[in-house]
Amino acid sequence: MALVEKVVAYLMEQELTLITAESCTAGLIASEVAGVPGSGQVLEGGLVVYSPEAKQRYLSVANATIEANGLTSQALSREMALRALDSDDASVTVAVTGLAGPDPCGEVPSGTLCFAWAFRHHGKDYLFSESRRLAGSRNQVRLEAAHHSLARIPHHHQAVLAGRAPPR
Repeated sequence: MALVEKVVAYLMEQELTLITAESCTAGLIASEVAGVPGSGQVLEGGLVVYSPEAKQRYLSVANATIEANGLTSQALSREMALRALDSDDASVTVAVTGLAGPDPCGEVPSGTLCFAWAFRHHGKDYLFSESRRLAGSRNQVRLEAAHHSLARIPHHHQAVLAGRAPPR
């Protein structure tokens, strides 16, 4: 069974619903999930918030977060994940922002991505984040980012269930 199919099966088994907040992946995470038959049971939706203005308009991300941390930051991905979780009845949110390439932007190297996962469990929110540098062409980076963001859902969710993650 392929990675995305395994994650969709996990979401179904755990009765979780997903919404994505995507910048550099531009909807690819939601699209990968939607490619699995039956995924409508777990995919609530996906927000493509490519520009800073879209992040502010659709997710109410604070301009101060962008100014203080930049568009490629865990602080921004965490805020995107939490805002998406608050905007929907989903129980899981995946957010990603960064620079897929092909060129660096200032001091940010191409392939630098920041991920965040937010979970709502028994009325409490849990938040995980990380940054990674991925290699490859722009579209290879986007696809690897989409798969990585999905692959980490079961791991982080299991940490929540086992009490290894403090509520936010």
